[in-house]
Amino acid sequence: MSSQFWERFWRSAGIQFAALLVVAYFIYGDQPGVGSSSGTLSSFYEGHRLRILTATFILGMAVLNLLWFAAAIRDVLRAAGQDGWGSAATASSAALGGVLFVMMAGGAALAYRSGAGNEVVLTGLNEAGWAGLVISSFPRAMLIMSATFGMWRAGIISNALFGIGVAAVVLVLVGGSTWATSGLWAPDGAYSRFISPLICIAWIVVISGILLRSPSTARTPDRVPVPQW
Repeated sequence: MSSQFWERFWRSAGIQFAALLVVAYFIYGDQPGVGSSSGTLSSFYEGHRLRILTATFILGMAVLNLLWFAAAIRDVLRAAGQDGWGSAATASSAALGGVLFVMMAGGAALAYRSGAGNEVVLTGLNEAGWAGLVISSFPRAMLIMSATFGMWRAGIISNALFGIGVAAVVLVLVGGSTWATSGLWAPDGAYSRFISPLICIAWIVVISGILLRSPSTARTPDRVPVPQW
C-alpha cells in the first residue's frame, strides 16, 4: 500500500473506467429512445429492473474511477508546472461526474418505482436522460482539452497525439448540438449515443496508458530520525 501503488492505481483508473462502462452498458440494455410510448417505457424499466439497478452500481464505480483518473492527470500536470490545465481537468471531471450521477439517478428511480409513476413522469425522466447525454458533451470536451493541452505543453505527448486530441475535442464538443427530432443528430441518434462517447472513451484509455508509462511523481516520505539515548 505504498504511495507508488496508489499512484499507479489512479493512473490506470481511465482503463478501469472504460472497462466498467462497457460492462454496465451491456447489462443495462437498450434504453428506449426519445418519444417512446409509455407502454414501451414501462415494459423496459419494469422488465429490466434488476439489470438496470445492477448496471447503476457498476456505472457508479465507473464514475469514481473517472474522477480518480482526472486526479492522476492533475498530479502529473502539477509536477510538470502545468497546474492551470490540471485544475481544469479536475473541474471538468467533477462537472461530468455530476451530470452522469443525475442521469444514473433518473434511470434507477424509473426502475425502482416505475409501476407507481404516471405517464408524464415516466416519459419526462427517460427523455431527461437523453438530454443529459447531450449536455455531457461539454464537460467531456473540456476534460479532453485540459489534459491534451496540458500534457502537450509539459512535453508528455507528441505533436501528432496533440493533433488527435484537438480533433477529439472538436468531435465531442459538436455532440452538444445533437438536438434534431430524429436521425443521426437526435439526442438518441448514433452520433450522441455511440460516436461521441466512443471517441471520449478511446481518448481516456490512451491517456491512461501514457500516464502509466510516465515517470512517477510519488515522493518517498522523509525518515524520522531515531533519538539516541
